[in-house]
Parts: sequence; structure tokens; C-alpha cells
Amino acid sequence: MEWSPAVREYVGRAFDPESAIDGITKDDVTAKLKEVIGYFAERSQLESVDWKGFPLPQQIIREERDVQNARALASAAPSLNGGDKSTTSETPSSKKRKSQDKESVAQAADMSTPPWRRTNLEDRITYSNARNDKRHKKNALAGDSSSKFDQADLEKRKQRFQLGKAGTKHTSLDSDSDMNTDIIVGTCTSLEKQYLRLTAPPKPDTVRPQHVLEKTLSMLWRKWKTEKNYNYTCNQFKSLRQDLTVQHIKNDFTVKVYESHARIALEKGDLGEYNQCQTQLKALYLQKLGGNPDEFTAYRILYFVYTGNKTDMNDLLAELTPADKVQPYIKHALDVRSSVALGNYHRFFKLYLDAPNMGRYLMDMFIERERLHALANISKAYASYAPGVVSSLIKRQVYGCFTSFPHG
Repeated sequence: MEWSPAVREYVGRAFDPESAIDGITKDDVTAKLKEVIGYFAERSQLESVDWKGFPLPQQIIREERDVQNARALASAAPSLNGGDKSTTSETPSSKKRKSQDKESVAQAADMSTPPWRRTNLEDRITYSNARNDKRHKKNALAGDSSSKFDQADLEKRKQRFQLGKAGTKHTSLDSDSDMNTDIIVGTCTSLEKQYLRLTAPPKPDTVRPQHVLEKTLSMLWRKWKTEKNYNYTCNQFKSLRQDLTVQHIKNDFTVKVYESHARIALEKGDLGEYNQCQTQLKALYLQKLGGNPDEFTAYRILYFVYTGNKTDMNDLLAELTPADKVQPYIKHALDVRSSVALGNYHRFFKLYLDAPNMGRYLMDMFIERERLHALANISKAYASYAPGVVSSLIKRQVYGCFTSFPHG
């Protein structure tokens, strides 16, 4: 999952040394952090939370411990009162005083209960104004039952995380995330390094600085052109990206690395790695760090044509300026989208032959689908002719559709 800047900033503040609290270890913070983020991720609410005002994991842990201490004090009070009752007789005034003491202890325990445990987590989310009224109505209808179910879900998740922690020695973190906010400068000089997920903050002697990574990139391109070993190349590229991330290097070289990995992934049809690179490139292009934003914008359009994601396609089209739409790569991708939407298959196959850069690799993913659509429409168009004519015409059209173009 790709975290938003607000979530990453929240994670960074959680591991900031200034936020440390005595008695709460880094493992405690990590476990609580996973619990909180996992809770909202399951409900697709990561973007709706006001992370700047949300309590840090160590604050939540401290409040929970305060609640446990208060409850322990409240449970100890009856035993103390019971000892006094066996040795001395109680007057009505003493009974009244003891009952008031019990009520005060119970109130103190209730007041010390953090909102994290006392109320539903969804009540702590700050939604946009357009959703507030709908959210409040839903909560009013649900009543206390929703809070009970959410609390039960939280307890189950907590037990699951604790079992996972007891059964394994460490938890793995994605190397491309900003979980570690400390900036380091690498000292490793090896050109090749196997990719391993980070389980702890990396040491400088295991991280390569930028001038070494530049040599690594050149080496990877030479090996890819001669050996075409994708498993090795992908592993080395992920290791290279990891070294850039932990050193917080974001410049034109970073863009070059992600573009190179994305092209190789497209060539091998690895959409998983391509999507990771494309997501990072979108953020890097916004920082005006160079690269080829027009080329990869065209790839995004073709990818949305393949997936049929109309929502993301509309968002992308809204971001394009008139100058972007006349750029050759983007214009070609928009023409592909238009031909598919209109069912203009003749134009679509012509555009396939004229695809610039690596656009044909993306079009290969949905060209068979469009061929079948074309065949279905050809059959419908000639359905009113005599059977013999239909057979002759369909054979001719199908032959042209499936053999006149590559991969037929």
C-alpha cells in the first residue's frame, strides 16, 4: 500500500526522539502503529483521518497503561474496605463515606480512560464537510452497537498482532516506505547488493551512496541488454531504489532509476513493479525533477484503458492541460482511448502499429480483448445477410482483423 504524505508524517513523528516516552520501547510503538494504521486501512479511511491531530502511538499506550493502573486501584479498594469491616463496626456515615470514595475512584478510572478505548475510533476521524452530515446520521442510527463491534474488531486485531509478535523474531517493513526518518549517508562501495526487506534501521556500511548507485545503474543496463535476466535485474533495481529511499535522495537520478525500472518491467509484463515505479514517478514529476513525464503520462492513459478504470481516467484527463493534449505521446494515448470508447477498431489497430516508445507493450495487454469485440460487432453487422454471404464476409473480415497485424 502506498501511504499518503500525511500518514508518513504521522509515522515520522511517532519515531521522532522528541516524542519518546520513558518506559515505552520502540517495539511497543511499532506494534501500536501497525494496529492504528491497519484499523483505518481495512476501512479505507486513511485519507479521512486528521493525522496531525491524532494521538501518537506512545501517547495511546501511556493512556492505556494509566487506565489499567486506575482499574487496579479501583479493584483494590473493595478488599481494603472489607478488612476494615471485619475488625470494626461501621456507622451510616462511614458507609456513606466509603461509597463516595468508591464512586470517586470509579470516576477517576473512567476519566483516565483514553478516547482510543472509551469511544469508537470513527468518532475521532475528521471528515470533509460534504460527508459530515451523512456520517453523523449513520452513527446516530447505529447507536452503541457499532461501537461494540468496532471495539471487538480492535481486540481481535490486538490479539493477532501479539501472537504474530510472539511467534516471530522480527517484523518486516517495506524498503520503499519512509518508516525510518533518520537521514543516513551510505559508505558501501559494492556495485551489486541483494534486495532484503528492512527489519531495522540500516547501517551506513550497508548502503551505497549516489556516486556508487550511478555506476550500478550503468552496470544493470549493460547486463540487461546482454543477458536479459529479469529476476536478477529486478532484484538489483529494488535494492537500488531502497538505498535511494533510506538516504532520502530525490533528484533527477532518482527519476532516472524509476523510469529505467518501469521500462524493463513493461518489457517483461510485470505490472506489479511497473505500478510501484509509476506511483513514485507521479510524485517525483510534481517536484519538477526532470525525466520524461509526457511519456509516462501516456503510459498511465493506456494502463487505464487496459483496466477500464473510468474514475482514475477522468481524474487524469482533468489534470491534463491543452498543451499536454497536443504532445505527441499523450495525443496518441488519447486517440487510443477514444477509438476504444467509440468502437473504431480500424483506427485502433492503426494506432497500435504507430505506438511510440513502449506503448505497444501496454496495448498488447488488451489488443486481444479488442479483437474479440471487433469480431462480435462484425458478426452482428452481417447478421441480416444470407447465410452464404455472411460466411464469406465474416471470413474475410476476421482474416484481416487477426492476420493483418502483429501477434495475430
